[in-house]
Amino acid sequence: MPRILIAGCGYVGQATADLFHAAGWAVEGWTQSAESAAKSTVKPYPVYGVDITDQARISTHAGVFDAIIHCASSGGGDADIYRKIYSNGARNLLNRFGGSRMLFTSSTSVYAQRDGSWVTEESQTKPARETGRILLETEELVLGHGGIVARLAGIYGPGRSALLSKFLAGTAIIDPRNDRFVNQIHRDDIASALFLLLNRPSPAQEIYNVVDDQPILQSECYQWLAEKLNRPVPSLGRSTSTSKRGANNKRVTNAKLRDIGWTPRYPSFAEALEKSILPSFAEVISTLSR
Repeated sequence: MPRILIAGCGYVGQATADLFHAAGWAVEGWTQSAESAAKSTVKPYPVYGVDITDQARISTHAGVFDAIIHCASSGGGDADIYRKIYSNGARNLLNRFGGSRMLFTSSTSVYAQRDGSWVTEESQTKPARETGRILLETEELVLGHGGIVARLAGIYGPGRSALLSKFLAGTAIIDPRNDRFVNQIHRDDIASALFLLLNRPSPAQEIYNVVDDQPILQSECYQWLAEKLNRPVPSLGRSTSTSKRGANNKRVTNAKLRDIGWTPRYPSFAEALEKSILPSFAEVISTLSR
């Protein structure tokens, strides 16, 4: 029975852990604190509070794993938080479990293209922000130890959608002068991608984009939501908000991941909203409709 450690057993990590467990892997999950680990006591696999930024804490934790998924979240923090969670966290895990293959969940924000062009895993990566550069440093560290990098697009899923939340809160703005393509991926499709990348006879030491099939303009997202929910289209204006993923505009392709057999359950924004996300926002939408 292969053993896997999910370092960051939260929104994405828990769905991934569930999938590996269902497939017969022995799963262990780690979260940043004992308090967050306590919320997972109903799971059929153990979840412990282990802060991966604390080398001493990791060193005292016993265990041998065939694979490790580093999918801890920075919580939208600054560069210092990114370095602690991603770079230092990966180094700590590699130092403790040197014989394990690591998969690191990075971000498509490392692509800084602004012209709406299609980008592949071979495209230039020159992020303007230090946070993006730290992600690239972590990728190099993991790849240098024979690991795998999964660059995730914007994550959404049950109870989570940045665009839908802004739309329902009335803070969404359509900026014609700064419209951009949005690249997204459903939580459950991330889990299936990570499972595929590790559940192979010889997992490749490569980078893969994890994103759905159809990048969509932000304005089109809001227009679709307005029609679907029978609510006004957001007003036109100049957007002053700053995305934590950076001020970029590109279309990310998943062709390389599809070529090894991955197929997203939710290939587009519309399908994901219809089948998974809108039902989880039913109470909020109902309240707004009264």
